[in-house]
Amino acid sequence: MFSTLKCALFTAVLAVAAGQALAESHTVTFDNRCGRGTPTLISQTGQVLSTGGGYTINGPLRGAIAYLQTGSCGFNGDGCTLVEITLVNPTTAGSGSSVDLSLIPPHSFSVTTGFGYVGACAPAGADCNNANCNTAFHQPSDTFVQVACQQNDANLVVSFI
Repeated sequence: MFSTLKCALFTAVLAVAAGQALAESHTVTFDNRCGRGTPTLISQTGQVLSTGGGYTINGPLRGAIAYLQTGSCGFNGDGCTLVEITLVNPTTAGSGSSVDLSLIPPHSFSVTTGFGYVGACAPAGADCNNANCNTAFHQPSDTFVQVACQQNDANLVVSFI
């Protein structure tokens, strides 16, 4: 009897945990006030996820990139201001979402670019309006520019001005 109860309890805990994992959802939207270009969101595996419309994923979004394709950006945002995006529900302290701007070559300043979390982590975010902004990575050790969100279901707005 005790082992049957233990097995049932374990199965119930797994079912609840699986339901919570399936409930994870994140949305990335764009606000293009630049008057030109195509907002672009690309997955870690090189799949184009959006060319301007909102993108929602039911689960984590790891290692995505966003930029404004003005005709001079490479497929991976080369030559342009890059937003690096990981949206994931935290499972331990410090393991949640992290977003940053990057100007590490081959990326370079192209247009004023920013991002902001929507919801529980608002108004956390960053903007970069020139090639020397202190809110973007210029070298890999600039980890202080990462903006974290330790809340479930973090959503993001990426803006171009």
